[in-house]
Amino acid sequence: MHTAVKAALAKHICEDDKEAQDCAFVRRCLDEGISCFGQLNRKAHLTGSAFVLDPSHRVLFTFHAKLKRWLQLGGHSEADEHCLSATALREAREESGLTDLVFHPAQMPRLLDVDVHVIPERKTNPEHYHLDFRYVFLTCTPHRIVVSSESQSLEWYSIEEAMRLDIDPALSRALGKLKRLL
Repeated sequence: MHTAVKAALAKHICEDDKEAQDCAFVRRCLDEGISCFGQLNRKAHLTGSAFVLDPSHRVLFTFHAKLKRWLQLGGHSEADEHCLSATALREAREESGLTDLVFHPAQMPRLLDVDVHVIPERKTNPEHYHLDFRYVFLTCTPHRIVVSSESQSLEWYSIEEAMRLDIDPALSRALGKLKRLL
């Protein structure tokens, strides 16, 4: 059930102690034998995120409607979706309207970053973890972005501009990796 996720983790090189701890946490969650795909597991959900780049290496960020902050595109895997790079691609297409997305050739489709973060309790959903696997995609049609219902805005930023947004340290780490990739 988690074979592809474990394989992606086995090939991934962590950049810092936080990412290494997050990867170890993901492994422990997967070893419990309860599916983390979809949203039925009340402890942890596997998610796929996308750093979408345009031809001039700007990165697409969404101002998330519920969280009220700038983030990369991405979201939950579906219960029957066991490949997180496919989750990241699907979510990026849904949230941006971009249909020409392809994996960045230097990362195809290797994992860029892993981050575990807590999602606070909301209405009927208890506090839980997002086990976020982050990938890199390219578009040749940046002018075709369409704001989805999950966003208040979509904006293209240089990596340096994105790093100056009010973002968490794990997102800064991933942007640093992205900058070195280019």
